[in-house]
Amino acid sequence: MDARATVTDQFIRTEDRLLEGMARTARGQQRDAFYALWLFVRQCDGHLPPGALSAEANSRRLEGLERRLNSLTLTSALRRGMAGGLRELREPEPDIALALHQLVGPTHDTLGPDAADAMTAAAQKINGLYAEVASSA
Repeated sequence: MDARATVTDQFIRTEDRLLEGMARTARGQQRDAFYALWLFVRQCDGHLPPGALSAEANSRRLEGLERRLNSLTLTSALRRGMAGGLRELREPEPDIALALHQLVGPTHDTLGPDAADAMTAAAQKINGLYAEVASSA
């Protein structure tokens, strides 16, 4: 299995864990936090090959994500983490692992270790993909 397939599988597992957390949580700030993280992970996946979206499509999706995040009730720590992650995603060549890593601490504080572990695992798989690409270049 190639590194990209492994990253895709990890993103699917991360999304599933976030959706499961959302399903277990009553409406409110924690559910909004799970939803925001799920949206963010989906946005990150759109930046990765081979199915990476065009820069224009990513820009439109990023604007939509920012609008949606503004309507959610998030802790200040998670909102700051999201702002840092979004800043990274706006870069011409974003570091997706860094964008995800910026959310690990706020995710742990807001939703606990299980959700934070899911975010960490996704970021680590992307680091592995970057390392494989760099070594094959």
